[in-house]
Amino acid sequence: MSKWVYSFGQSLTEGAASDRNLLGGKGANLAEMSGIGLPVPPGFTLSTEVCTWFYANDRSYPAELKDQVNAAIRRLEDETGAVFAGADNPLLLSVRSGARASMPGMMDTVLNLGLNRDTVAGLANRSGEARFAWDSYRRFIQMYSDVVLGVDHGLFEDALEDLKADLNVIEDTELDGAACEELVSTYLGIVREETDTDFPEDPHEQLWGAIGAVFGSWMNTRANTYRKLNNIPSEWGTAVN
Repeated sequence: MSKWVYSFGQSLTEGAASDRNLLGGKGANLAEMSGIGLPVPPGFTLSTEVCTWFYANDRSYPAELKDQVNAAIRRLEDETGAVFAGADNPLLLSVRSGARASMPGMMDTVLNLGLNRDTVAGLANRSGEARFAWDSYRRFIQMYSDVVLGVDHGLFEDALEDLKADLNVIEDTELDGAACEELVSTYLGIVREETDTDFPEDPHEQLWGAIGAVFGSWMNTRANTYRKLNNIPSEWGTAVN
């Protein structure tokens, strides 16, 4: 069976700095730091070979990939004590690109993945900060909707500015938890209106949407232009961390 997913963390580290071509620069360096005992938050990397497969097979994935990703998530749960899609102590993920050559700002990123109506309550309880939880959720909705669903991020910014004007505040940080919760409802309505479907609540659905978007961003206009200017072959592909 082919190996597509490589974990890094205290319990298991697969790879090292020398695996840059396979794991991308970010993935290789995270593995190296984990391997020498530095306090790196645990995670996993989908190799550049997945990206190559993705484009060679009509943007599909190898048959073994889903099981390997699920196994990597279980390892994260064991190491952190948090649970992906768990309401009480939710495990949240960042999903980032990581090519072997640095391409800063050229590809897409999704943060706070795993938040939904249930897990945001768990985050609020665990952190003791309702504002932090609801602000994280509304930022996740905006980022995911832009990167994955193709919803104009300006619509969310307009809604934010409208609410700030209504509340007579200037800075985002002046919004309290209730205001951020109201923004979440507004943002979910924007997604529904723009896509004719609801924002995905299932964190696993969110994850695969984000993975596809990051791999897809390898071929976006700005990434293609950057590669041409810097003589980076498109065949290299990107990893996803």
